[in-house]
Amino acid sequence: MSVIEIKVPSMGESITEVTLSKWLKKDGDLVKMDEPICEFESDKATLELPAEAGGKLTRIAAEGADLSIGAIIAKIDTSATVPQSSTAIAPVVPPSAPVEKAPVKEPQKNETEPIASPAASKILREQNIDPTTFQGTGKDGRITKSDALANKVPVPATAPAPQSETTPLKSSLPYERNERREKMSRMRKTISRRLVSAKNQTAMLTTFNEIDMTEIMALRTKYQDAFVAKYGIKLGFMSLFAKACSKVLLEMPAVNAFLDEEELIYHDYTDISIAISTLNGLVVPPVKNVESLKFHEIEFKIKELADKARAGKLTLEEMSGGTFTITNGGIFGSMMSTPILNEPQSGILGMHAIIERPVALLGEIKIRPMMYVALSYDHRVIDGSTSVTFLVKVKKLLEDPVSMLMDL
Repeated sequence: MSVIEIKVPSMGESITEVTLSKWLKKDGDLVKMDEPICEFESDKATLELPAEAGGKLTRIAAEGADLSIGAIIAKIDTSATVPQSSTAIAPVVPPSAPVEKAPVKEPQKNETEPIASPAASKILREQNIDPTTFQGTGKDGRITKSDALANKVPVPATAPAPQSETTPLKSSLPYERNERREKMSRMRKTISRRLVSAKNQTAMLTTFNEIDMTEIMALRTKYQDAFVAKYGIKLGFMSLFAKACSKVLLEMPAVNAFLDEEELIYHDYTDISIAISTLNGLVVPPVKNVESLKFHEIEFKIKELADKARAGKLTLEEMSGGTFTITNGGIFGSMMSTPILNEPQSGILGMHAIIERPVALLGEIKIRPMMYVALSYDHRVIDGSTSVTFLVKVKKLLEDPVSMLMDL
């Protein structure tokens, strides 16, 4: 008998513990080599663990258990093999003298009891109705379903429904006050820890502005069909915002910097993290080198990351990095909010819903599609004037997108 131990694999330098979120195989199942046997939930992603060998699986760790890297979760008996065929060969039985069967005595029917159809019999039993108390209208006096229904004993409207001894009585209150307790997922715990850290460990402030989206919406309307025809994907707002932020980040490197104890780390590239909402929580995978990408390349990358995030297929590499974050609460209807920093980054831009509002332009009141934007920043790294200037520059580019396309 050869048995190998299945252990929690290493998942990166920063990950020391994972949660066994789901077993994909039952205890005692025969598994093949490289066949997924369970799912792990780390701080950053959900990963499948393949079997290291084929054989019989013996599960050790339970679903929902928090496990350290290297902990044993199962064993595989490699001496157990999958049967080649499940067809059993029937044993040969020698011929023998025929055995006479005893005659089966049929139950005698009560000649005085009328005959009822199967559907009628069911109703009679359920309603405890004596079939001899009325005459059936079917052939030879047979009781039909309509006969049984016609002789049902009506239940008064005020009569309470019968309760089983094992069925608890339902509350008669017009509302309920139920509670339930659930263990937080590892991703939700990580999100919670990071948000509290960002709130407590940074000098976070937020500055606001508003963007007139008229020109961007006109640009998309004018070129959308040609853009889709050429690249096979729509031109969205996110790629335009990412490109505008990338351009200004390179002009103002302090907003693109990290604070590492008493040193500042500057970046000559822009990896912009895009906040993506999933069933398990918010993830922020970065689109790398936005400054070097074209609009359709940004759109494809965002779509790829969003699809993987919602399917739980993001890799650790895809989740790592990022020098600045953009989050769009507008897709959920948010008009204004204060985004929280994504440590160790020093800035995050919050987009919001586009709402038509009256705006004063050259002494006249116009109705324009307006969006509030918010920049949260770490005041230890970024001065107030720098944050305001950054947001004004982004606003200017987005309100005149041609200047951004011409790299002015």
